[in-house]
Amino acid sequence: MDNCVFLAVVYSISLTFVIPAISCQENSNISSDDWKSPNVTAVHSWDQASIIVRMYSSSNQTSGQNGNHLAFGFAACAVAAVLFGSNFVPVKKFDTGDGLFFQWILCAGIWIVSLIVNIILKCPTFWPFAMIGGVIWTTGNITVVPILKTIGLGLGVLIWAAFNLLMGWASSRFGWFGINSEEVAKPYLNYTGAALCFLSAIIYFFVKTDVGAPHTSDSTVPMLIDSNINRDEEGMLTDASWVDKLSPLQKRVVGSCLAVFAGLLYGSNFVPVIYIKNHALKNETKYRNASQFDLDYVFAHFSGIFLTSTVYFLIYCVIMKNKPKVYPKAILPGFLSGVMWAIASCCWFLANYFLSAVISFPIITAVPGFIAALWGVLVFKEIKGMRNYLVLGIAFCTISAGVLTTAFSKLP
Repeated sequence: MDNCVFLAVVYSISLTFVIPAISCQENSNISSDDWKSPNVTAVHSWDQASIIVRMYSSSNQTSGQNGNHLAFGFAACAVAAVLFGSNFVPVKKFDTGDGLFFQWILCAGIWIVSLIVNIILKCPTFWPFAMIGGVIWTTGNITVVPILKTIGLGLGVLIWAAFNLLMGWASSRFGWFGINSEEVAKPYLNYTGAALCFLSAIIYFFVKTDVGAPHTSDSTVPMLIDSNINRDEEGMLTDASWVDKLSPLQKRVVGSCLAVFAGLLYGSNFVPVIYIKNHALKNETKYRNASQFDLDYVFAHFSGIFLTSTVYFLIYCVIMKNKPKVYPKAILPGFLSGVMWAIASCCWFLANYFLSAVISFPIITAVPGFIAALWGVLVFKEIKGMRNYLVLGIAFCTISAGVLTTAFSKLP
């Protein structure tokens, strides 16, 4: 499984960074003025790779180009789904305390990836409004560690993925929050696919997880300024947090509610970028001529994530009287988790561009839940018993039907 994750990471890097280069190579004989006629009104200079990729949206594109468009989009969906379902695996076996320090490290990894993407794209226009999406995402993400400690990786990802799907798909399909509603070739298939994907997550509510108590070892001892911090009555260092005081039922209720809250915010984090893109086509707005290529907003979006995470961490340090819980052994796993998430999110931006959010959301939000469940079954042993395996089987069939139906709704 580790090899599969490694290969997915390598392949996702190729998707994120090589696709524009391939497109550029294939279209090297295009006139220097041809890029001015895609379905956007941008008039400022672009990176050549970005220009060529944008030309796939031209109104006179061939059927072969349409095929590449769909192939790139669904490939991006596949890589994003695998990485989103696996990105918390590196940190699962490490104590993270209350999660605020872990999130800050994770967001640092995210921002580094966005910086690399921004350099490759030759620093496209920075739109501060796109940072709002990062603020929304980070606010939802501070609940991740409590969710993992209460209901586990598998069930946690499945629940927040369900509501991520519902919010993201509905806001794009019906035009909530001031964005344009998106149309598909076969609306009835799109509705059916979204409903099946959401139903698969509801099915996962019936999966019972067995999340072990946090372990304490030399590898998880926190690095503390004051030796009296984080010690129990016997003077031992501990990874205890407020969730450890809850009963099993309370953990399930609190974890599920936090997962729902996180999912709703996750499903809203693309809204600012889509809003800018929609209003870029209107001459009377301040976003006139803004880019239509989603990766151009990655740096602003991820900068909002890192900035918000830093603010939350500083507030946490103030509350803790400058004695935060810092676990040094979680730094590298947390950073790796952030890099995996960032690559997956870049692939999601590409999927939104090639397929539209109304197609990408049901696929990318449903499949990671099953990937996470496989980790829970095969590696972490959080999900056990024939009954749970049967539920997972039913959910997998439902997800498969939903993904295929959603994909077919895009085809003319």
